[in-house]
Amino acid sequence: MPEIRVPGLLTLAGLVAGLVCGALLAHSPEMDSALAIAGPVGSLWLQGLKMTILPLVAGLLFTGIVETAAAARAEAMAKRTMAFIFGSLAFSAFVGATVMPLLLSFSPPPEGVAVPGTQAPPQVPGIGDFLLSIMPTNVVTSAANDALLPVIIFVALFAVASLRLDEAPRRQLALLFEGMAGAMMVLIGWVLKVAPVGVFALGFSLAARSGVAAIGALAHYIVLVSACGAVFLLLAYPLAAVIARKPLGRFAAAVLPAQVVAISTQSSLASLPTMLASCRRLGVATTTAEFVLPLAVTIFRATSPAMNVGVVIYAAHLAGVELHPGAIAAGVFVAFLTTFGSVSLPGTVSFIASTAPIAAAMGVPLWPLAVLVAVEMLPDIMRTVGNVTMDVAVTASVDISRQSAPATTED
Repeated sequence: MPEIRVPGLLTLAGLVAGLVCGALLAHSPEMDSALAIAGPVGSLWLQGLKMTILPLVAGLLFTGIVETAAAARAEAMAKRTMAFIFGSLAFSAFVGATVMPLLLSFSPPPEGVAVPGTQAPPQVPGIGDFLLSIMPTNVVTSAANDALLPVIIFVALFAVASLRLDEAPRRQLALLFEGMAGAMMVLIGWVLKVAPVGVFALGFSLAARSGVAAIGALAHYIVLVSACGAVFLLLAYPLAAVIARKPLGRFAAAVLPAQVVAISTQSSLASLPTMLASCRRLGVATTTAEFVLPLAVTIFRATSPAMNVGVVIYAAHLAGVELHPGAIAAGVFVAFLTTFGSVSLPGTVSFIASTAPIAAAMGVPLWPLAVLVAVEMLPDIMRTVGNVTMDVAVTASVDISRQSAPATTED
């Protein structure tokens, strides 16, 4: 995949500047004239983001499923690792769907955040309509209508079906989707290079309508979404104690250096050497650590489904969208599925590629995500620390299960 450099600090600065300018002009005579310029600029940048989402997600999801299936077909240790990964990611999506509504019930967003535009609230479909909508009768029509859930299901089934083909056509399909994802990565990189301008315009419009309530909502969002990730950071310790049979104090001391590197770099890949050292301190077999940790870094982000679903639920509250159980279930499913296609992306690109399909499946507009992406570097610290801690805990658990499993020629 091509390397993408996203101006994260400039984007955050653009948001702060937009919020401050919008709040200062909120009640001035020049507000309407300023909004007449900022509104179209923000909308244009939103449209640029939106046009990349479907082909990017399709390309990443196809290649992610094919690569995950290839890993799962490997030796017995790989199968045990994939079982831990699948179970953790499914549980993570469920955590996001339950923890964020619970947090919002105890601590709702600040009042007074004005919703841009005058869109009517979406009609809540019945459970029968929802079930019928998840299987496309025409995938092209679904894509044209921004119905991403049936498109994602189609792409996932298409990827699974391709695994039954002979090597040559299967590889050609994989190259096609890999190339499509790569081209979309370049395109979304171009769009994100002007993120400071787009986020400034969106932040200005939001603050001009909402005043200081918009700033309070962003701070509130950072705390609540980080709390969803903290659930998995904390769960790693009992996992290590109960499944991997490592004393809590010993595990905490061993994983601490990796957590420090994760905080400073916000990269699981950069934390890999210290994670290997943590596993050595825990007595994990070198062969297990050197196999499981690179695989985990490649296809496993324990906090992503929980935090991504939490992001979209929070965005729905900001946008005034009422979520019914079917919409939340769709978001959980999409969060689980798309995780396999976005784990190797830069944080900002991963945020857009992961949360936008969830939002589309749940009927949540894109504009809150385009604002929230500017502060993603702060919750991303929790994402990385939680992922690194879970990676070490899962590696230790796989090692224990390897020792307990009957000896086979596969091991």
